[in-house]
Amino acid sequence: MARIEVKMPQWGMGMNEGTVTKWLKSVGDDIQVGEEIVEVEAAKANGAVEASDAGRLVEIVAQEGEEIPVGDVLCIIES
Repeated sequence: MARIEVKMPQWGMGMNEGTVTKWLKSVGDDIQVGEEIVEVEAAKANGAVEASDAGRLVEIVAQEGEEIPVGDVLCIIES
């Protein structure tokens, strides 16, 4: 099984970090490609991070309320 790191995306050139506002999935949940898994708030953009791979959510790395730099791991999906 492959472990896929879901990372904080960059939604604009000025975005350096985002704050995790709400997890939409829990550890153990099955995830489909394109499914929203976590809501993120940034200075100029708010939105949900979608899964790029299908699998099972095995670890939540970033907690709600935590500010995460672009490119850092939010969670891990095992496929």
